[in-house]
Amino acid sequence: MTNCAEPVDPTSTHRDKVDFTGVQWKSVEWTNICLLYLRACESASPHSILGDEFAARDVARIDYDFDRIHRVVRPEVNKYMVALRSAQFDALATDYLDRHPDAVVLHLGCGLHSRAMRLARPGTPWFDVDLPDVIALRRRLYAETGTYRMIGSSVTEPEWIEDLPRGGPVLILAEGLLMYITPGEVTDLLHRLLDRFDTGELIADFLSPWGPRMSKVLTKGLIKWGTHDGSEINRWEPRLRLAGDSPIMAGYHQIQPAPQRLLYRTQFAIRPIRNYDRLFRYAF
Repeated sequence: MTNCAEPVDPTSTHRDKVDFTGVQWKSVEWTNICLLYLRACESASPHSILGDEFAARDVARIDYDFDRIHRVVRPEVNKYMVALRSAQFDALATDYLDRHPDAVVLHLGCGLHSRAMRLARPGTPWFDVDLPDVIALRRRLYAETGTYRMIGSSVTEPEWIEDLPRGGPVLILAEGLLMYITPGEVTDLLHRLLDRFDTGELIADFLSPWGPRMSKVLTKGLIKWGTHDGSEINRWEPRLRLAGDSPIMAGYHQIQPAPQRLLYRTQFAIRPIRNYDRLFRYAF
C-alpha cells in the first residue's frame, strides 16, 4: 500500500469507505482520482506546499487501486507540479475573498478538489461545477449545505447558469479546464457568466501554443488552444482585463527535497518549459 493517505479518524462522520472501483482506466473520472492522489501525496509531505489535509483523508476513504495509480503518476516528482498550481489558485482566491467577503464562488471543472471545504468562509455561496459523472463521485465524498452546491453539467451547456444567483461580485476559478474547450465555447461561457454578475475576477491557467501541438500527438487533440500572453481572453470577452500572470512553477523554491527542487529550478530556467502552463488573473 502507498503512503499518501492519512488513517481515517474513527470518530469522523465521514469514515465510511467509498467505492470507486467502477471508475474506468484513463476516463475523466480516473484523471480526477489521479490528481486527488497527487494532492494527497504532496500534502502528506513534512513541509507541504498545498496543505490539503482533505485530500489525504479522501484517499484513505476511497476503495480504488491506488498502488497502480502510484506507479503511473510518479508522485515523487509530479506531485509538486499539481501542488504549485493549486497553491497559487488558493492564494489568489483567498486574496479575492478577503477583499470581497460577499462574493459568490464558481469553481468550474472542480473535479475532486477540496477547495470549497478549505477556503470558503461562513455564508459564502460556493458552486462546484463539473461533468455529471465527476459530480456523482464528489457526492460520495461531500455533502451539500445551505451555501455549498454541486452542479453536474458541462460548463459549455447554458442551462446550469440559471441555478446561480444574479448580480454582486463573483470569483470564477477554472483550474486545468478552459484549454479543453474550444475558443468559441470559452467565449460563450464568459459572455454568459459576465452577463450574470456585476463585477468579479476570473482566475484560470492556460497552456502555451505548444499545448495543442503536443496534444495532437499525445492525447488525440484534447487541448483545443494555447496562448503566449493570455490576450485572447480579452479579445473574446472585452469586459475582462488582465490583472496579472505567473508560471505555475513560480514557487518551486518551496520544494524541500533538493533533487526535486533542482529539477524544477532547471525547468524554470528554460523559457518554453517555464511558460508552458501559466496562471492568469482577469478582473471585470
